[in-house]
Amino acid sequence: MKRDKAATAAIRTKAHLLILEARFYGELCDELARGAIAAIERAGATWERHAVPGALEIPGAITAAAKVKRFDGFVALGCVLRGETSHYDIVANESARGIMDLTMTGLAIGNGILTCETEAQAWARARVAEMDKGGGAADAALAMIRFTRAIKKRRARS
Repeated sequence: MKRDKAATAAIRTKAHLLILEARFYGELCDELARGAIAAIERAGATWERHAVPGALEIPGAITAAAKVKRFDGFVALGCVLRGETSHYDIVANESARGIMDLTMTGLAIGNGILTCETEAQAWARARVAEMDKGGGAADAALAMIRFTRAIKKRRARS
């Protein structure tokens, strides 16, 4: 995602994000978080980082945190690797559906929950030096914060 200086400056003030991570694969989460934190800090925003047991708990945690009205956006991080049972499909689909449902309510969420066949695929996506999906998720949340703020300003002017 191309970083626009004017757009970045627009969120520099008061943007505060919550990074929620499913820590089942701790080292992968740390790398995803490293990318997310770097992206948030580049934008001049602030962040808090909290862990939940798994990817299925992330939508519920976002819902609870949104009620506090302390966060402008959310970054969901984690990894679901295919195993021998259909559990992968349930976790991958339902965590994504839960996050999508929350975005439909107007929350600014970047989804960085990796759904991969192998651990090697997950590492390629998580590594900041490679695909940096944590940074990408943070960039998506920041872009949605900018969008929401722009819409609110337009509505206030009309």
